[in-house]
Amino acid sequence: MKIFLKIVSYIFHPLFIPVIGTLLYFAITPKYSPIEMQGATILPVFILTIIIPIISFFILRNLGVIHTVFLSDINERKYPLYINFALLLMILLKVLPNNYISEVYFYFAGLTIATLTTLLLLFLKFKSSIHLMGIGSVWMYLIALSFHFEVNIIIAISTTTLIAGLVASSRLYSKAHSKIEIITGLLIGITSQLLTLKFWL
Repeated sequence: MKIFLKIVSYIFHPLFIPVIGTLLYFAITPKYSPIEMQGATILPVFILTIIIPIISFFILRNLGVIHTVFLSDINERKYPLYINFALLLMILLKVLPNNYISEVYFYFAGLTIATLTTLLLLFLKFKSSIHLMGIGSVWMYLIALSFHFEVNIIIAISTTTLIAGLVASSRLYSKAHSKIEIITGLLIGITSQLLTLKFWL
């Protein structure tokens, strides 16, 4: 069980959440999306939210600023969140306007709000779960896409709910977070997406 839950934490690491949301949009949308547009959106998102953060992690670890990929210490969390926040802003300002897709744009706006909220809470010495923040964002985004495009994606939503439970169990089992930190992270993810719905739903 311990190994299984640890694998869950790795597979559904918040690092992958921006790309997952982008891929889900293209998988669900009934709108015609040329391959060129998909590539021009997915590739920069992949580079900016996965490749660059991984490189940054190794640099920060070599400098002794952080020690593990799960960032258990409050002070360790600040630097990756600074980097992530800057990269999300870059996507909002430079990448998405070139291939403007309102649903994806506001998904990233929600992720930016969630990241900033999580970062601000660190200054209050509160460590909310970034894992659950990410899962909560994807879960709410899926529900919004379902309403927006009037498509039945109940299996995807149910699967995400199951994943959220597994990730929460994993974080609690490893004692990485308390229940309140798990719930707060989930609420941050859900609320940040809710705040953007009036602009595109």
